[in-house]
Amino acid sequence: MSATWRDSNQVQLLINGEDYFPSVFQAINDAREEVLLETFIIFEDKVGQQLQQVLIDAARRGVRVEVLVDGYGTADLSSDFLQALVEVGVHLQAFDPSPKLLGMRTNLFRRMHRKILVIDGETAFVGGINYSADHLADFGPMAKQDYAVRVRGPIVADLHRASLQLLDETSRVRRNPTPWRSRSAPIEADSAQASMLLCIRDNHEHQRDIEQHYLIAIRSARERVVIANAYFFPGYRLLRAIRNAARRGVKVTLILQGMPDLPLVLLCSRLLYNYLLRDGVVIHEYCERPLHGKVALIDDQWSTIGSSNLDPLSLALNLEANLIIRDRKLNERLHEHLLGLAQAHCKAVTLQRVLRGYWWRAPLIFLTFHFLRRFPAIVGWLPAHSPKLIPMVPTPEAPPGAPAPLDQAKHP
Repeated sequence: MSATWRDSNQVQLLINGEDYFPSVFQAINDAREEVLLETFIIFEDKVGQQLQQVLIDAARRGVRVEVLVDGYGTADLSSDFLQALVEVGVHLQAFDPSPKLLGMRTNLFRRMHRKILVIDGETAFVGGINYSADHLADFGPMAKQDYAVRVRGPIVADLHRASLQLLDETSRVRRNPTPWRSRSAPIEADSAQASMLLCIRDNHEHQRDIEQHYLIAIRSARERVVIANAYFFPGYRLLRAIRNAARRGVKVTLILQGMPDLPLVLLCSRLLYNYLLRDGVVIHEYCERPLHGKVALIDDQWSTIGSSNLDPLSLALNLEANLIIRDRKLNERLHEHLLGLAQAHCKAVTLQRVLRGYWWRAPLIFLTFHFLRRFPAIVGWLPAHSPKLIPMVPTPEAPPGAPAPLDQAKHP
Protein backbone atom coordinates (compact mmCIF):
# COMPACT_ATOMS: atom_id res chain seq x y z
CA MET A 1 0.00 0.00 0.00
CA SER A 2 2.77 2.39 -1.03
CA ALA A 3 1.28 5.76 -1.93
CA THR A 4 2.02 9.33 -0.90
CA TRP A 5 -0.34 12.00 0.37
CA ARG A 6 -0.21 15.21 -1.67
CA ASP A 7 -1.20 18.51 -0.05
CA SER A 8 -2.62 21.78 -1.42
CA ASN A 9 -4.84 20.42 -4.20
CA GLN A 10 -7.91 22.03 -5.70
CA VAL A 11 -10.95 19.77 -5.94
CA GLN A 12 -14.42 20.18 -7.46
CA LEU A 13 -17.20 17.65 -6.92
CA LEU A 14 -19.06 16.74 -10.13
CA ILE A 15 -22.49 15.12 -9.83
CA ASN A 16 -23.86 13.16 -12.79
CA GLY A 17 -23.21 13.75 -16.47
CA GLU A 18 -24.74 17.23 -16.31
CA ASP A 19 -21.71 18.40 -14.29
CA TYR A 20 -19.15 15.99 -15.66
CA PHE A 21 -19.41 16.03 -19.44
CA PRO A 22 -19.33 19.82 -20.01
CA SER A 23 -16.32 20.11 -17.71
CA VAL A 24 -14.47 17.22 -19.39
CA PHE A 25 -15.20 18.37 -22.94
CA GLN A 26 -14.11 21.93 -22.15
CA ALA A 27 -10.87 20.66 -20.61
CA ILE A 28 -10.11 18.60 -23.72
CA ASN A 29 -10.94 21.61 -25.91
CA ASP A 30 -8.41 23.63 -23.87
CA ALA A 31 -5.67 20.96 -24.07
CA ARG A 32 -2.37 22.19 -25.51
CA GLU A 33 -0.04 19.19 -25.30
CA GLU A 34 -1.55 15.91 -24.09
CA VAL A 35 -4.79 14.09 -23.33
CA LEU A 36 -4.65 10.75 -21.48
CA LEU A 37 -8.05 9.09 -21.15
CA GLU A 38 -8.92 5.78 -19.47
CA THR A 39 -12.49 4.52 -19.29
CA PHE A 40 -14.48 1.33 -19.04
CA ILE A 41 -17.17 2.34 -21.54
CA ILE A 42 -17.54 4.59 -24.58
CA PHE A 43 -20.89 4.18 -26.28
CA GLU A 44 -21.57 5.49 -29.75
CA ASP A 45 -24.41 7.75 -28.58
CA LYS A 46 -24.66 11.52 -28.27
CA VAL A 47 -22.08 11.60 -25.45
CA GLY A 48 -19.66 9.28 -27.23
CA GLN A 49 -20.00 11.30 -30.42
CA GLN A 50 -19.27 14.54 -28.60
CA LEU A 51 -16.25 12.92 -26.96
CA GLN A 52 -15.11 11.73 -30.38
CA GLN A 53 -15.35 15.25 -31.79
CA VAL A 54 -13.37 16.97 -29.01
CA LEU A 55 -10.67 14.29 -29.25
CA ILE A 56 -10.48 14.75 -33.03
CA ASP A 57 -10.24 18.53 -32.63
CA ALA A 58 -7.46 18.13 -30.05
CA ALA A 59 -5.47 15.77 -32.28
CA ARG A 60 -5.80 18.16 -35.22
CA ARG A 61 -4.30 20.92 -33.04
CA GLY A 62 -1.24 18.72 -32.53
CA VAL A 63 -2.20 17.48 -29.04
CA ARG A 64 -1.05 13.93 -28.30
CA VAL A 65 -4.21 11.95 -27.54
CA GLU A 66 -4.06 8.52 -25.88
CA VAL A 67 -7.31 6.64 -25.21
CA LEU A 68 -7.46 3.35 -23.30
CA VAL A 69 -10.80 1.52 -23.06
CA ASP A 70 -11.79 -1.85 -21.71
CA GLY A 71 -12.16 -4.60 -24.28
CA TYR A 72 -15.34 -5.86 -22.62
CA GLY A 73 -17.01 -2.57 -21.71
CA THR A 74 -16.21 -0.89 -25.04
CA ALA A 75 -16.56 -3.68 -27.56
CA ASP A 76 -19.00 -2.37 -30.14
CA LEU A 77 -17.66 0.85 -31.60
CA SER A 78 -18.24 0.96 -35.33
CA SER A 79 -15.52 1.00 -37.94
CA ASP A 80 -16.56 4.53 -38.95
CA PHE A 81 -16.25 5.79 -35.36
CA LEU A 82 -12.76 4.33 -34.97
CA GLN A 83 -11.61 5.46 -38.42
CA ALA A 84 -12.43 9.09 -37.69
CA LEU A 85 -10.23 8.97 -34.59
CA VAL A 86 -7.35 6.96 -35.98
CA GLU A 87 -6.92 8.99 -39.16
CA VAL A 88 -6.22 12.20 -37.18
CA GLY A 89 -3.66 10.47 -34.96
CA VAL A 90 -5.63 9.50 -31.85
CA HIS A 91 -3.93 6.44 -30.33
CA LEU A 92 -6.67 4.00 -29.26
CA GLN A 93 -6.02 0.85 -27.25
CA ALA A 94 -8.26 -1.78 -25.69
CA PHE A 95 -7.45 -3.66 -22.49
CA ASP A 96 -7.66 -7.44 -22.90
CA PRO A 97 -10.21 -7.70 -25.71
CA SER A 98 -11.46 -11.11 -26.77
CA PRO A 99 -13.58 -12.21 -29.74
CA LYS A 100 -17.22 -13.03 -29.08
CA LEU A 101 -18.30 -16.65 -28.77
CA LEU A 102 -21.73 -17.34 -30.32
CA GLY A 103 -22.39 -13.62 -30.21
CA MET A 104 -21.60 -13.37 -26.47
CA ARG A 105 -18.71 -11.57 -24.82
CA THR A 106 -16.64 -14.04 -22.81
CA ASN A 107 -13.94 -11.96 -21.10
CA LEU A 108 -16.03 -11.14 -18.02
CA PHE A 109 -13.38 -10.86 -15.32
CA ARG A 110 -10.33 -8.70 -14.52
CA ARG A 111 -11.58 -5.64 -16.36
CA MET A 112 -9.92 -2.24 -16.78
CA HIS A 113 -12.58 -0.37 -14.80
CA ARG A 114 -10.67 2.88 -14.09
CA LYS A 115 -12.04 6.26 -15.16
CA ILE A 116 -9.18 8.76 -15.33
CA LEU A 117 -8.59 11.75 -17.59
CA VAL A 118 -5.40 13.83 -17.40
CA ILE A 119 -5.01 17.04 -19.44
CA ASP A 120 -1.54 18.55 -20.03
CA GLY A 121 -0.31 17.20 -16.68
CA GLU A 122 -2.29 20.03 -15.05
CA THR A 123 -5.92 19.00 -14.65
CA ALA A 124 -7.38 15.56 -13.97
CA PHE A 125 -10.75 13.90 -13.55
CA VAL A 126 -11.40 10.76 -11.48
CA GLY A 127 -14.68 9.03 -10.73
CA GLY A 128 -17.21 6.44 -11.81
CA ILE A 129 -18.79 8.09 -14.84
CA ASN A 130 -18.49 6.43 -18.26
CA TYR A 131 -18.88 8.17 -21.62
CA SER A 132 -22.48 7.26 -22.31
CA ALA A 133 -25.82 9.05 -22.44
CA ASP A 134 -27.24 6.98 -19.60
CA HIS A 135 -25.42 9.30 -17.19
CA LEU A 136 -27.73 12.18 -18.23
CA ALA A 137 -31.17 12.77 -16.74
CA ASP A 138 -32.84 13.05 -20.15
CA PHE A 139 -31.97 9.38 -20.75
CA GLY A 140 -35.09 8.58 -18.72
CA PRO A 141 -35.90 6.48 -15.64
CA MET A 142 -32.76 4.36 -16.04
CA ALA A 143 -30.37 7.34 -16.06
CA LYS A 144 -27.58 6.69 -13.58
CA GLN A 145 -26.73 8.62 -10.41
CA ASP A 146 -22.96 9.01 -10.27
CA TYR A 147 -19.98 11.09 -9.12
CA ALA A 148 -16.52 12.31 -10.11
CA VAL A 149 -14.06 15.01 -9.11
CA ARG A 150 -11.97 17.47 -11.06
CA VAL A 151 -8.59 18.16 -9.47
CA ARG A 152 -5.56 20.36 -9.93
CA GLY A 153 -2.37 20.34 -7.89
CA PRO A 154 0.44 17.92 -7.00
CA ILE A 155 -1.92 14.89 -7.13
CA VAL A 156 -2.16 15.30 -10.91
CA ALA A 157 1.44 14.12 -11.31
CA ASP A 158 0.51 10.83 -9.60
CA LEU A 159 -2.50 10.38 -11.87
CA HIS A 160 -0.39 11.19 -14.92
CA ARG A 161 2.26 8.69 -13.87
CA ALA A 162 -0.33 5.96 -13.19
CA SER A 163 -1.91 6.42 -16.62
CA LEU A 164 1.43 6.31 -18.43
CA GLN A 165 2.48 3.26 -16.47
CA LEU A 166 -0.60 1.33 -17.61
CA LEU A 167 -0.20 2.53 -21.21
CA ASP A 168 3.44 1.46 -21.17
CA GLU A 169 2.90 -1.99 -19.62
CA THR A 170 3.23 -3.71 -22.98
CA SER A 171 5.15 -1.05 -24.88
CA ARG A 172 8.86 -0.46 -25.09
CA VAL A 173 8.24 3.17 -25.90
CA ARG A 174 8.80 5.00 -22.64
CA ARG A 175 7.34 8.45 -22.12
CA ASN A 176 8.70 11.10 -19.82
CA PRO A 177 6.09 12.06 -17.23
CA THR A 178 4.95 15.64 -17.60
CA PRO A 179 5.43 17.45 -14.29
CA TRP A 180 2.45 19.27 -12.85
CA ARG A 181 2.43 22.89 -13.87
CA SER A 182 0.33 25.83 -12.79
CA ARG A 183 -0.15 27.81 -15.99
CA SER A 184 -3.93 27.64 -16.18
CA ALA A 185 -6.44 29.57 -14.13
CA PRO A 186 -7.67 27.80 -10.99
CA ILE A 187 -10.75 25.64 -11.37
CA GLU A 188 -14.07 26.43 -9.73
CA ALA A 189 -13.16 24.42 -6.64
CA ASP A 190 -15.07 23.25 -3.59
CA SER A 191 -11.72 23.47 -1.82
CA ALA A 192 -8.22 24.66 -2.72
CA GLN A 193 -6.32 22.98 0.12
CA ALA A 194 -7.28 19.31 -0.09
CA SER A 195 -4.87 16.53 0.80
CA MET A 196 -5.17 13.59 -1.60
CA LEU A 197 -3.84 10.13 -2.15
CA LEU A 198 -4.21 8.10 -5.35
CA CYS A 199 -5.23 4.56 -4.49
CA ILE A 200 -5.18 1.98 -7.28
CA ARG A 201 -6.04 -1.72 -7.39
CA ASP A 202 -4.22 -4.05 -9.74
CA ASN A 203 -3.35 -7.73 -9.89
CA HIS A 204 0.30 -7.26 -8.93
CA GLU A 205 1.58 -5.01 -6.14
CA HIS A 206 -1.68 -3.28 -5.18
CA GLN A 207 -4.20 -6.09 -4.90
CA ARG A 208 -5.90 -4.89 -1.69
CA ASP A 209 -5.00 -1.21 -1.46
CA ILE A 210 -8.50 0.22 -1.88
CA GLU A 211 -10.00 -2.26 0.58
CA GLN A 212 -7.22 -1.50 3.08
CA HIS A 213 -7.87 2.25 2.97
CA TYR A 214 -11.57 1.65 3.57
CA LEU A 215 -10.72 -0.61 6.52
CA ILE A 216 -8.34 1.89 8.09
CA ALA A 217 -10.83 4.74 7.78
CA ILE A 218 -13.86 2.78 9.05
CA ARG A 219 -11.96 1.30 11.98
CA SER A 220 -10.87 4.79 13.06
CA ALA A 221 -14.32 6.42 12.56
CA ARG A 222 -15.63 8.30 15.59
CA GLU A 223 -18.87 9.97 14.43
CA ARG A 224 -20.21 8.93 11.04
CA VAL A 225 -19.69 6.59 8.12
CA VAL A 226 -21.69 7.14 4.92
CA ILE A 227 -21.22 4.78 1.98
CA ALA A 228 -23.09 5.18 -1.32
CA ASN A 229 -22.17 2.28 -3.54
CA ALA A 230 -23.72 0.74 -6.62
CA TYR A 231 -22.62 -2.87 -6.23
CA PHE A 232 -22.33 -3.67 -2.53
CA PHE A 233 -21.09 -7.09 -1.54
CA PRO A 234 -17.82 -6.57 0.36
CA GLY A 235 -15.76 -9.28 1.97
CA TYR A 236 -16.08 -10.27 5.59
CA ARG A 237 -13.36 -7.90 6.84
CA LEU A 238 -15.19 -4.85 5.53
CA LEU A 239 -18.58 -6.11 6.68
CA ARG A 240 -17.24 -6.71 10.17
CA ALA A 241 -15.59 -3.26 10.27
CA ILE A 242 -18.89 -1.62 9.23
CA ARG A 243 -20.84 -3.59 11.85
CA ASN A 244 -18.27 -2.92 14.59
CA ALA A 245 -18.33 0.82 13.85
CA ALA A 246 -22.11 0.83 14.42
CA ARG A 247 -21.70 -1.21 17.60
CA ARG A 248 -19.35 1.35 19.12
CA GLY A 249 -21.80 4.19 18.47
CA VAL A 250 -20.71 5.50 15.07
CA LYS A 251 -23.67 6.52 12.90
CA VAL A 252 -23.28 4.21 9.90
CA THR A 253 -25.45 4.85 6.83
CA LEU A 254 -25.46 2.83 3.62
CA ILE A 255 -27.12 4.13 0.45
CA LEU A 256 -27.52 1.22 -1.95
CA GLN A 257 -29.41 0.43 -5.11
CA GLY A 258 -33.15 0.10 -4.82
CA MET A 259 -33.74 0.40 -8.57
CA PRO A 260 -30.77 -1.50 -9.99
CA ASP A 261 -29.73 -1.78 -13.60
CA LEU A 262 -28.90 -5.43 -12.78
CA PRO A 263 -31.56 -7.11 -10.57
CA LEU A 264 -29.02 -9.65 -9.26
CA VAL A 265 -27.17 -6.75 -7.62
CA LEU A 266 -30.15 -5.97 -5.39
CA LEU A 267 -30.57 -9.61 -4.43
CA CYS A 268 -26.92 -9.98 -3.43
CA SER A 269 -26.89 -6.79 -1.35
CA ARG A 270 -30.07 -7.80 0.47
CA LEU A 271 -28.41 -11.02 1.59
CA LEU A 272 -26.31 -8.85 3.93
CA TYR A 273 -29.06 -6.66 5.38
CA ASN A 274 -29.90 -8.77 8.43
CA TYR A 275 -26.24 -8.98 9.49
CA LEU A 276 -25.87 -5.19 9.34
CA LEU A 277 -29.27 -3.97 10.52
CA ARG A 278 -29.32 -5.94 13.75
CA ASP A 279 -26.27 -4.00 14.97
CA GLY A 280 -27.63 -0.56 14.12
CA VAL A 281 -26.43 0.10 10.56
CA VAL A 282 -28.94 2.33 8.72
CA ILE A 283 -29.68 1.18 5.16
CA HIS A 284 -31.44 3.22 2.48
CA GLU A 285 -32.33 1.93 -0.97
CA TYR A 286 -32.12 4.68 -3.60
CA CYS A 287 -35.24 4.34 -5.73
CA GLU A 288 -35.31 7.36 -8.05
CA ARG A 289 -33.02 5.77 -10.66
CA PRO A 290 -30.06 3.32 -10.76
CA LEU A 291 -27.27 4.27 -8.38
CA HIS A 292 -23.89 3.97 -10.08
CA GLY A 293 -21.82 5.95 -7.56
CA LYS A 294 -18.77 4.70 -5.68
CA VAL A 295 -18.33 7.26 -2.90
CA ALA A 296 -17.92 7.23 0.87
CA LEU A 297 -17.13 9.63 3.69
CA ILE A 298 -15.87 9.07 7.21
CA ASP A 299 -16.30 11.66 9.97
CA ASP A 300 -15.88 15.25 8.77
CA GLN A 301 -12.74 15.12 6.60
CA TRP A 302 -12.15 11.74 4.89
CA SER A 303 -13.85 11.03 1.54
CA THR A 304 -13.27 8.74 -1.40
CA ILE A 305 -14.52 9.00 -4.98
CA GLY A 306 -13.53 6.71 -7.81
CA SER A 307 -14.31 3.64 -9.88
CA SER A 308 -14.24 0.91 -7.24
CA ASN A 309 -17.42 -0.75 -6.10
CA LEU A 310 -17.46 -2.72 -2.87
CA ASP A 311 -17.93 -6.09 -4.52
CA PRO A 312 -15.71 -9.05 -5.45
CA LEU A 313 -15.02 -7.82 -8.98
CA SER A 314 -13.75 -4.38 -7.92
CA LEU A 315 -12.00 -5.42 -4.72
CA ALA A 316 -10.25 -8.52 -6.04
CA LEU A 317 -10.17 -8.64 -9.85
CA ASN A 318 -10.55 -5.35 -11.75
CA LEU A 319 -8.10 -2.52 -12.32
CA GLU A 320 -9.57 0.35 -10.28
CA ALA A 321 -8.63 3.88 -9.21
CA ASN A 322 -9.97 5.93 -6.29
CA LEU A 323 -8.90 9.22 -4.83
CA ILE A 324 -8.79 9.38 -1.04
CA ILE A 325 -9.40 12.99 -0.02
CA ARG A 326 -8.93 14.71 3.32
CA ASP A 327 -10.83 17.96 3.19
CA ARG A 328 -13.59 19.30 5.42
CA LYS A 329 -15.36 21.38 2.74
CA LEU A 330 -15.62 18.58 0.18
CA ASN A 331 -16.68 16.13 2.87
CA GLU A 332 -19.45 18.45 4.04
CA ARG A 333 -20.74 19.12 0.53
CA LEU A 334 -20.83 15.40 -0.27
CA HIS A 335 -22.50 14.66 3.07
CA GLU A 336 -25.24 17.24 2.49
CA HIS A 337 -25.87 15.83 -0.98
CA LEU A 338 -26.05 12.19 0.18
CA LEU A 339 -28.26 13.15 3.12
CA GLY A 340 -30.60 14.86 0.67
CA LEU A 341 -30.72 11.71 -1.46
CA ALA A 342 -31.51 9.58 1.57
CA GLN A 343 -34.31 11.86 2.73
CA ALA A 344 -35.95 12.61 -0.60
CA HIS A 345 -35.36 9.63 -2.89
CA CYS A 346 -34.67 6.58 -0.73
CA LYS A 347 -36.69 3.89 0.98
CA ALA A 348 -35.53 2.97 4.48
CA VAL A 349 -34.88 -0.72 5.07
CA THR A 350 -36.14 -2.05 8.41
CA LEU A 351 -35.11 -5.21 10.23
CA GLN A 352 -38.77 -6.23 10.46
CA ARG A 353 -39.05 -6.14 6.68
CA VAL A 354 -35.83 -8.09 6.20
CA LEU A 355 -36.78 -10.82 8.66
CA ARG A 356 -40.04 -11.53 6.84
CA GLY A 357 -39.56 -15.00 5.37
CA TYR A 358 -35.99 -15.13 6.72
CA TRP A 359 -36.32 -18.73 7.96
CA TRP A 360 -36.48 -20.17 4.47
CA ARG A 361 -33.98 -17.71 2.99
CA ALA A 362 -31.29 -18.26 5.64
CA PRO A 363 -29.69 -21.32 3.97
CA LEU A 364 -29.65 -19.51 0.62
CA ILE A 365 -28.06 -16.47 2.24
CA PHE A 366 -25.39 -18.61 3.90
CA LEU A 367 -24.49 -20.50 0.72
CA THR A 368 -24.56 -17.44 -1.54
CA PHE A 369 -22.50 -15.31 0.84
CA HIS A 370 -19.75 -17.89 1.16
CA PHE A 371 -19.72 -18.58 -2.58
CA LEU A 372 -19.34 -14.88 -3.38
CA ARG A 373 -16.70 -14.51 -0.68
CA ARG A 374 -14.64 -17.15 -2.42
CA PHE A 375 -15.53 -16.06 -5.94
CA PRO A 376 -12.24 -14.18 -6.60
CA ALA A 377 -10.26 -17.24 -5.53
CA ILE A 378 -12.34 -19.42 -7.84
CA VAL A 379 -11.71 -17.04 -10.73
CA GLY A 380 -8.06 -17.13 -9.74
CA TRP A 381 -7.95 -20.73 -10.95
CA LEU A 382 -8.40 -19.37 -14.46
CA PRO A 383 -5.32 -18.11 -16.33
CA ALA A 384 -4.29 -14.78 -14.83
CA HIS A 385 -4.78 -11.68 -16.91
CA SER A 386 -1.67 -9.59 -17.24
CA PRO A 387 -2.23 -6.17 -18.81
CA LYS A 388 -2.60 -6.76 -22.52
CA LEU A 389 -3.25 -3.71 -24.67
CA ILE A 390 -4.25 -4.10 -28.30
CA PRO A 391 -4.57 -1.20 -30.75
CA MET A 392 -8.14 -0.48 -31.79
CA VAL A 393 -8.18 0.10 -35.52
CA PRO A 394 -10.98 -0.10 -38.07
CA THR A 395 -11.00 -3.28 -40.13
CA PRO A 396 -11.00 -2.39 -43.85
CA GLU A 397 -13.31 -5.22 -44.86
CA ALA A 398 -15.96 -4.38 -42.24
CA PRO A 399 -19.08 -2.80 -43.81
CA PRO A 400 -19.65 0.87 -42.94
CA GLY A 401 -21.39 1.29 -39.60
CA ALA A 402 -20.78 -2.31 -38.53
CA PRO A 403 -19.10 -3.09 -35.18
CA ALA A 404 -15.36 -3.25 -35.83
CA PRO A 405 -13.34 -6.31 -34.82
CA LEU A 406 -10.10 -5.39 -33.13
CA ASP A 407 -6.80 -5.65 -34.93
CA GLN A 408 -5.01 -8.50 -33.18
CA ALA A 409 -1.51 -7.06 -33.64
CA LYS A 410 0.01 -6.57 -30.21
CA HIS A 411 2.62 -4.19 -28.93
CA PRO A 412 6.12 -5.65 -28.76
